[in-house]
Amino acid sequence: MTINASRRLRASAALLLALGTGVAAPAANAELNDADSYIELPGAGADARTTVSEVMARIESGSTPASSQREYLREFQQSLPRDVPRGYVRPVTLAQLEDQLRRPEVQASIGKGTIAVLYPNVEAQFRHAFTSIIQGIEERTKLRVRSYPVDPKVDVAELNATLKHNGTKVVIALGRQGLNATAGLDREITVLVGGVLLLSDAENVAGISLTPDPAVLFARLRALLPDLRRVVVVYDPAKSDWLIRLARDAARAQGLELVAHVANDLSRAAQLYPQVIGAADNRRDALWLPHDSTTVEESTILPLVLRESWNSGVPVFSSNMLHVKKGALFAMAPNNVELGRTLASSALGVIAGDGKRRSLTPLRELQTAINLRTASHMGLNLGHQQQRNFDYVFPQP
Repeated sequence: MTINASRRLRASAALLLALGTGVAAPAANAELNDADSYIELPGAGADARTTVSEVMARIESGSTPASSQREYLREFQQSLPRDVPRGYVRPVTLAQLEDQLRRPEVQASIGKGTIAVLYPNVEAQFRHAFTSIIQGIEERTKLRVRSYPVDPKVDVAELNATLKHNGTKVVIALGRQGLNATAGLDREITVLVGGVLLLSDAENVAGISLTPDPAVLFARLRALLPDLRRVVVVYDPAKSDWLIRLARDAARAQGLELVAHVANDLSRAAQLYPQVIGAADNRRDALWLPHDSTTVEESTILPLVLRESWNSGVPVFSSNMLHVKKGALFAMAPNNVELGRTLASSALGVIAGDGKRRSLTPLRELQTAINLRTASHMGLNLGHQQQRNFDYVFPQP
């Protein structure tokens, strides 16, 4: 028997177990005709075949322990009425099927070793974001996943051997350090990236960038300032070209015009900001600060922009929540647990063989922060009920 055929046979047996059914006794003890035994699966015709193929795809990602199989069969045979012939297979509904797939032994079979997480080996006080993402992954998969803290000089060959030994099919790489550690992994292991900032689509990776999705940012902006008509941004094409392409479509969807100015270095950005803010209409325009290390430099550019914004009344919103503390009107930051859940859903899709083409996407799992002092200065008075729509409020009481 070939390896594939053997795996298929084991998967078929696991399928019957997952359906919460029994099977005929060994041939030596069986006194059954074909008519004595039947299987009734959910749905009919093509629907039934689709349902079974989906279940098979899940079960083939692991193996059911032999001890669990024997115990499962004993429990089932003992639960049957005495007048039911041996070999009978109980009909199941989709709801019952889902219940069976939630059984601990089946879940352990499906998920054992198939998803691993690599995250930077950093000090405990800097690890919270990564542990929150892992929490979300485990909440979505309903399983404990294997997590590996990696150092900058990790032995990639040893890591690859460990992952293969544990049956890893998908690696979720968190942070730039986690992503770098995947460089030498076997091609059979799919890599999904999360918690990495300023990824370009040219890097040929799949996953979720920490850069907030412009569509979510602009929707929040429009809800807060409904009279707004233009979004102004200064960006470096080498860092943010892929993001600006998305932003143009997102702005159009909100009835906004995106006015993008190119700055290839810090000097040019410092020249542009006073000009674009000075020419802006504080009733119709807002300035967006994306994650762009060239044009949104923290020690020089940010103080300049916030000062010009305060003096002119032109609202500034940001992709970096720390800017809200310093005076930006609002910003968005990752919801790490939700990010973990989304990454886990994508990983489960890979394991199930859903065939989707995965690429780099901006972050949609977001929380929002507002600066009430800046809002009040710009004539935007938010009541207590409105403040509750924000996850973080600054200055803090």
